[in-house]
Amino acid sequence: MQKSMGKVLVVDDEENMRKSLKALLGKEGYEVKTASSGEEAVRLAGDETFPILIADLRMDGMDGMDTYRAIKERNSQTLAIIITGHASLKSAIEAIRLGAYDYLVKPFKPEQILLTVRRALEHQQLVEENVYLQGELGEKFRFDNIIAKSGPMEEVFQLMRKVAVSNVTVLLRGESGTGKELVARAIHYNSPRQKKRFIGVSCGALPETLLESELFGHEKGAFTGALKQKRGLFEVANEGTIFLDEIADLSLSTQMKLLRVLQEQEFQRVGGTELISVNLRLISATNKDLEEAVREGSFREELYYRINVVSISLPPLRSRKEDVPLLVQHFLKKHQAKNKIVSPKAMELLMMYHWPGNVRQLENVVERAIALSQGPVILENDLPPQIRLNSHLPGDKPTPRSPHYLTNLTFQEARENFERHFLQRAIVRNRGNISATSREIKLSRRHFYEKMKSYHINPRKTSS
Repeated sequence: MQKSMGKVLVVDDEENMRKSLKALLGKEGYEVKTASSGEEAVRLAGDETFPILIADLRMDGMDGMDTYRAIKERNSQTLAIIITGHASLKSAIEAIRLGAYDYLVKPFKPEQILLTVRRALEHQQLVEENVYLQGELGEKFRFDNIIAKSGPMEEVFQLMRKVAVSNVTVLLRGESGTGKELVARAIHYNSPRQKKRFIGVSCGALPETLLESELFGHEKGAFTGALKQKRGLFEVANEGTIFLDEIADLSLSTQMKLLRVLQEQEFQRVGGTELISVNLRLISATNKDLEEAVREGSFREELYYRINVVSISLPPLRSRKEDVPLLVQHFLKKHQAKNKIVSPKAMELLMMYHWPGNVRQLENVVERAIALSQGPVILENDLPPQIRLNSHLPGDKPTPRSPHYLTNLTFQEARENFERHFLQRAIVRNRGNISATSREIKLSRRHFYEKMKSYHINPRKTSS
């Protein structure tokens, strides 16, 4: 049985035209139904959906345009090909204005109508795929699909819901790996701009000249290698959202150009003179201290105030450990291992680790454990050595480590492990007294504080 190429409804008050179109399209594999009047076509379209309508413009009773209007009310995705033996500019303009895919004048060649129908169906499939993908993206980036139940993240969700419905500029703050781009996408796909483009750019990943070309576009001949005009990402994101990650890495000159985009909603391509107007929303992110950058002069104060209208701080994973089990289950499912379970001891180690790489690091660890685990249970030996070594409570009695246990660590990891445990134990011995601890280990208070910050050590929690 031949597979249908698609369903087509032909409506024409000329019997010979109906028969010839049905034979021609049917031979090509299309499923064709015919109607001799607009009223009959509307009845047929009420019983089933036709992606393509071929309608004669002039008919007794309902003409082709009236028929298309009535069918389009039932199914807005139906595309019409209007055919007529009485062509006029006015009717052609009206057909296109209403949304007709094409307008053909009789007599037309068989290959002409076949090509038009094929292209119309291809266009219809692209529209349906786009609608589906928009729905999938909207579902994927629903707020409650972000895996978290902790108090710090609930505060983040509340802010996200408030800013999503507005057009306000948002600055996301947080360490690397805390999910800033995921939050930016969630804001976009829950905003009035959700059907438009979301474009993410890492400002630290490209050199200045290339980044400017990517953001603003360039004219042909603007620089060596600019062989043709190129639209920038600000143009592509028009009416949508652009996400600038690592915004603190922008050069001062690029910051000035970005400021103009935010203030005037216009810019020029590199090497161009034409002013290009855009309407877009900016969400930016940083893991650096922007206030300090402003004081140092590496970040423009006026741009800082423009991007920092609403600031959302994403907490590090170590401050929301209760989310770790939820995230682990999510990553098991994501990497097709939902039937695996994590042993209590392995989960305890994951819960006690300080996660300097945050959620991104946790996902990498889970993916690695899935690959290394031999059975349905992920054991502690399936976890990386730095997690097994670093996941002990500060007050635990140190246990001896055999030399082979350290073989999978780099020198830097081994050094950091030793320093962290050395400092934690010294703090415990001195009951959290920083002055006494720094004197005992002969380290200046300033250097001691720097080390504690580097290793995320809280002396109160450590000594308790």
